[in-house]
Amino acid sequence: MCGRFSLLGTPEEIEAWFDLMELEEFPPRYNIAPTQPILMVVSGETPPPGSNRSNRRALLVRWGFIPGWVKDTANYPLMINARAETAIEKASFKAAMRHRRALIPASGFYEWRRNGDRKAQAYWVRPRDGGVVAFAGLYEPWANAEGSEMDTGAVLTTEANENLRFIHDRMPVVIEQKDFSRWLDCKTQEPRHVADLLKPAREDLFEAIRVSDKVNKFENTGPEIQERVEETPPEERKKPQRSKPPQSDAQMKLF
Repeated sequence: MCGRFSLLGTPEEIEAWFDLMELEEFPPRYNIAPTQPILMVVSGETPPPGSNRSNRRALLVRWGFIPGWVKDTANYPLMINARAETAIEKASFKAAMRHRRALIPASGFYEWRRNGDRKAQAYWVRPRDGGVVAFAGLYEPWANAEGSEMDTGAVLTTEANENLRFIHDRMPVVIEQKDFSRWLDCKTQEPRHVADLLKPAREDLFEAIRVSDKVNKFENTGPEIQERVEETPPEERKKPQRSKPPQSDAQMKLF
C-alpha cells in the first residue's frame, strides 16, 4: 500500500532523471496526501525526425483514480492504489494499464505498522542512497456532468520485499531508470510485455526509518516529520498486521 509519499528533489534533478525538457518550479513536498495534486511523467507525442527533444512530459493529476465511465463520484471509493497483480483484469484500471501508464517521481513513502492493539507506528521508507525513485502509476482523464475535466491517478502496488515486510505486506512498484521507456510505451508494449516490471523492489533499495505520528496530519508539511525516533525492538519485527494510514484528516478537496 502507499498512502503518503514525498518528493524532495529539485525540478532540475527531476528533469535530468526522467529526461524531461522543462519543469515548472515547485517546493519540496514532505507529506503528499490523497486527493492532492501529484506529479506524473507520461509519454507524449513522438518528436519529429532529427529532433533531440524528449517525448516525455510532466502531468499534474489528482491522487485518486476515477475511471472515465464513472458519472457520480459521491459514492465511488477513493482509489489511490491499484494492485499490480490484478489491474489489467479490473474494469476500473484495464484501459489505463493498456493506454495510460505513467511514472511518479518520489523521494520515498510512508507506511504504518500495526502491532496488536497498539497505535500504528509510522515509517519513512526512503532510498538508502538518497535521490529519487519512480513509482509505477496509472492516470485517467475524468469529466463531471458540467463538462469540467481533470486528470486522476493511482500508484501501482505489489507484495513488499523481505526488507519491508515487517511493516506492511504491500509496497509501491518501483520502475528502474533503464525500464522507463518500456513502461511508458503504450503504443507497442502491451501490459503483458511489461508484466515483468511489476515486482517488489530489490532488497537493498530502501531503508525504513521509524518516525513520529506528526506525519499522520496532512497539515504537517515540513522536514520534521521525517526525523528518526526510537528504533523498533527486534521482537516487534514479527507477525505484521495489515494497517491503513490515518483517514480522518488525510483527505483534501480537489486541488
